[in-house]
Amino acid sequence: MPDTIVALSSGAPPAAIGVIRLSGPQALAAARSIAGTLPAPREARVRRLRQGAETLDQAIVLVFPGPDSATGEDLVEFHVHGGQAVIAAVEGALLTCADVRRAEPGEFTRRALTNGRIDLNQAEAFADLLAAQTQSQHRAAMLASEGLLRRSIDELTDRLVGIAASIELALDFADEDDAGEWDASSVDAELAVLESDTCAWLARPKVEALHRGFRVVIAGRPNRGKSTLFNALAGRDAAIVSPIAGTTRDRIEVPVAHEGVAFVLVDTAGLATDTDDEIEAIGIVRAEAAIETADVLLWLEADAAAPRDDAIRVVSQIDLPGCSIPDDAVGVSGVTGEGLATLWAAIHARVESLMPPMDGTALNQRQHDLLTRAVVAISAAQGVADPLVKAEEVRRARHTLDAITGTAGTEAMLDALFGRFCIGK
Repeated sequence: MPDTIVALSSGAPPAAIGVIRLSGPQALAAARSIAGTLPAPREARVRRLRQGAETLDQAIVLVFPGPDSATGEDLVEFHVHGGQAVIAAVEGALLTCADVRRAEPGEFTRRALTNGRIDLNQAEAFADLLAAQTQSQHRAAMLASEGLLRRSIDELTDRLVGIAASIELALDFADEDDAGEWDASSVDAELAVLESDTCAWLARPKVEALHRGFRVVIAGRPNRGKSTLFNALAGRDAAIVSPIAGTTRDRIEVPVAHEGVAFVLVDTAGLATDTDDEIEAIGIVRAEAAIETADVLLWLEADAAAPRDDAIRVVSQIDLPGCSIPDDAVGVSGVTGEGLATLWAAIHARVESLMPPMDGTALNQRQHDLLTRAVVAISAAQGVADPLVKAEEVRRARHTLDAITGTAGTEAMLDALFGRFCIGK
């Protein structure tokens, strides 16, 4: 029998209210020990909390009997006054009860997963929700927590189950005289369609792009206004600006959020054509590496070919006399701010194709890797005449899909996931 766990699930005290959660087989008994009679399920009632003759607090108590609760177990919430001493006293009283201990990070959510209240994809979405810092991250995590990805993976699994059933039928009746010839080609046709549909999922951008931020690299030759533009986009003086060529010697990275989307701005060393300065040469190599890995490249050269076809050509010093702007360039002044809105619009348009779908079905790297393994197994099952070998490859694909939703998995992976959660989640 599992222990009963307790933890503060709201913000750290002091606060107006502190929410203490208690979950497990002894939750109701422990709650009665300090609250007396408990209210009816899902009815909020005021109770005076006591430990012996001492009054701890007057609080709102809510009871959620298992299995129809957030954790799948009996669960009680105490909404107490949010002072540190009050919270410590109530938690301390509950911890003196038999089989009650303090919860580990993420243990409430882990029990919800173990008891089938959520799947692994939803648990990962809750972790992303806790870490969300931008509107797009929040929106993606909320949609993922609603379970649409699970239903989509279940649909793929159901199709595999149907294919597996037809193969197993051939295996079970292979020795029967009236079994007929097994039509392996029709099974291969179903597998081919399933492979195509699964590959379409893999072609989508992964959700990590929202969390790490889209990399916007500013590059060009020395003294083209890169650092001035970098500071203007960042909204602060993050890089040293000087008329002396070669001031920026290394990459400078600053995370920013613009219109609810996370970006990482990267200022680079000027791409000098020739240098005897060893440090400057290292900076140029790092600038070239940043250009290759950029999601968006801002190329600050009006008269030189960009190193990438998808670069946004920028003229960054339009405040200077005699500056001209080619038709294929965006004119900007990092000093006056003129043209910044137009440049941001161009950046957003460029990352639109890199954004994961905002429908709750975006894959993370773990899910993407597992789905790739499922595709390999589905592909290997095609063209195999032996139904026993074909059945084994289909079984391998099904097991991999089960690992995506958490039906199959490893404790080490779960430990790493729930270690990201706070104590009371």
